[in-house]
Amino acid sequence: MKIGILSFRPVDRKASKEEIRLKKEAQELKHSAKIYRVSNFHMVYDKSSPCLIYDGKPFSKCDVMITRPSVLTNVELHIALIDQMEMMGIPLFNNYNSILFAKNKMKTMQILDSKNIPIPKTVVLQRQDDLKSAVKHLGGFPVIVKQPYGSFGNGVVIVESMRALNSFLVWDKPMYLLQQFVKYAKGRDFRIFVVNGKVVGSMMRSAKKGEFRSNIELGGKGVTVDITEQEANIAIRSVEALGLEYGGVDVIRANGSPVVLEVNSNPGFKALEVATGKNIAKEIVTHAIEYASKRK
Repeated sequence: MKIGILSFRPVDRKASKEEIRLKKEAQELKHSAKIYRVSNFHMVYDKSSPCLIYDGKPFSKCDVMITRPSVLTNVELHIALIDQMEMMGIPLFNNYNSILFAKNKMKTMQILDSKNIPIPKTVVLQRQDDLKSAVKHLGGFPVIVKQPYGSFGNGVVIVESMRALNSFLVWDKPMYLLQQFVKYAKGRDFRIFVVNGKVVGSMMRSAKKGEFRSNIELGGKGVTVDITEQEANIAIRSVEALGLEYGGVDVIRANGSPVVLEVNSNPGFKALEVATGKNIAKEIVTHAIEYASKRK
């Protein structure tokens, strides 16, 4: 098969380690593979059908495109290329709508809550006048403040008082998410990686000293961990609820019960491979090939 890996990284930067790993594993499985840079495409609309140009030449369709949408702002605009590929009948691993759902934290919370998947108590705010009632609804300070879009812990802060909250929030933003702070997590969470409805790897991430966010990119450390059947089930259900073919689910234990913090549509896995010794890239490629075969 011809396998594409769709990279959203700037052309002046090297492909990510995950993208390179995916290409290598596809080639190890005796398939052709190429990393495509989003900025090298342009879209053409005419009377016949939409088409794509890549590096000045008509784009030759892939059998499957593994999407890696590392975008944080203007998501709908930046992933329009994925939508066009979908309209052209290219099998996408993950597709346009599922990425939109996962990139928007508010939409993610809406969907998970509607599916009875446990999430932290959350309030969405659009005006300053609602702050006191929102904090009261969450059980008081501290609270977690998030912006609707963000990744790697960006745009996520812990706030200890109303004075600090009023100082932090800037009301030219369309909205904020306030969430209950789960003190029992103690700076730890679990990254559970799901591909094709199965857990293929999991690790516990611990925040560095003085930090409450456990993201690896912020200095957190990952170690292999055995998760419970309930945690695996919740992670699988979360990925399926958003329509993702693969995803990384961040889970914390609140009083012994799992709670989903976030679902990622382009999860990093280099630290997970190091922590677990598992070949996550091969799992993604293998299931992407199966997905494309079924679509044929």
